[in-house]
Amino acid sequence: MAKQQPLVLLVDDEVDLCMLMQMTLSRMGIKTHMAHHLKQAKYFFSEYKYDACITDFNLPDGNGLELVKHVTQHYPKTPIAVLTAYANMDIAISVLKAGAFDFVSKPINQQHLHQLLQKALHVPVLDLDSDELPLEERLLMGESVQIQQLRESIKKIARSQAPVFITGESGTGKEVVANLLHQLSNRQDGPFIAINCGAISEDLLESELFGHVKGCFSGATEDKQGLIQAADGGSLFLDEIAELSLAMQAKLLRSVQEKKIRPLGSDKEIEVDFRIISASHQNLESRVQQGQFRQDLFFRIHVMDLRIAPLRERQQDILILARHFIDLICAEWRISTKTLTPQAAQFLMAQHYSGNVRELRNLIERAITLSDADSIEVQHLQPSNTRNLEKASITASPPKSPTSSISPLAQNALSPAYPQALPEEGLEQYLEKVEKEVLINALNLTHWNRTLAAKKLGMTFRSLRYRLKKFGLDTEE
Repeated sequence: MAKQQPLVLLVDDEVDLCMLMQMTLSRMGIKTHMAHHLKQAKYFFSEYKYDACITDFNLPDGNGLELVKHVTQHYPKTPIAVLTAYANMDIAISVLKAGAFDFVSKPINQQHLHQLLQKALHVPVLDLDSDELPLEERLLMGESVQIQQLRESIKKIARSQAPVFITGESGTGKEVVANLLHQLSNRQDGPFIAINCGAISEDLLESELFGHVKGCFSGATEDKQGLIQAADGGSLFLDEIAELSLAMQAKLLRSVQEKKIRPLGSDKEIEVDFRIISASHQNLESRVQQGQFRQDLFFRIHVMDLRIAPLRERQQDILILARHFIDLICAEWRISTKTLTPQAAQFLMAQHYSGNVRELRNLIERAITLSDADSIEVQHLQPSNTRNLEKASITASPPKSPTSSISPLAQNALSPAYPQALPEEGLEQYLEKVEKEVLINALNLTHWNRTLAAKKLGMTFRSLRYRLKKFGLDTEE
């Protein structure tokens, strides 16, 4: 059976341009209808089922924004792109927020028109509640109003090519949302490249993002492709983008604007096609006002925005997620699944979850490890060592000796009970053990809220992320 020709509606009052696009699309095997004003376009939509629509922004009896809103409301499965000869950021943001698939400046050449239609005709329509999605991406499970609204927003925004900014507290699952945006987009067959801007030192970040050529600096023994180039044809996710220095923000801005990169040491630019998705647990608008984040970059990456509600604002999802994590972890470990006792369920519902979904998963994973039975009890969710640490942090009196506040490992080396005053493994390795223990203690005290842990340790968030990565403690959101 022959495959049915796609049908596309072209809306533009310039008849010659419409006919030129019609000829180009005809060679692609795409059938087209032409409308030259808004009223005619709405009529055609009522009579025919279109696979896509391309409209000019300025029409004799209205504008493309009106048509975008009409199509999004009445024909939500039909992707619509807007062309204009008078492109500006305000217009672009308005049409993309209204639901347009893309926004393109005139004149558009044949190659770009071909790419535009290829993307439009391959926008997938998936159900986030279906079993088609793998389990690890079903962190968006839940029945709360917040999670339902987030699902709907993701479905709508994923169809667009517009940059997306995700905001949410640490542990809410920003990378999961970014990955879903990618998988529900027409770029799903391309790469999804995730970069944690706070986990890479400033000295290495430029090379990691843009790549370098052989010999451009000491140690550059071969050409290296940057992560932005690796995202060509797919999506680039920049987590904790607020951690970028102003100098790096300027370099990133050009790549986002021009869709071009220049590797370190190279005199040639490379075109890159990527959709940028970024995220931060910080308030970017405040950072802009404080002069710590470039306003022009903010507007470039903040066309569409998504907020992930903290777990404490959607309590009805806690037990749904907890039972999901139990099934998931037990399946991964190949053990029989466990159930929550009523008391354990009540305990979970009473927690504050400053570490959000990540903290909940950590609690469940620890409980499964400690439970030898078929059920999870309250004591499995609240290990005594964590409770003692929390109690000690609140009630402990000022230390009476210089060693009373030192970690147990360090105290052992200084105690008379340990005649070997010097560690056998050497100072550097021993200090790493002490550092790792201090980090784990701080994370346990703050329920794995890394922002709060960094504050308690008197270090920057970037410094903490670097150390967590060094010791393999930097878990995915």
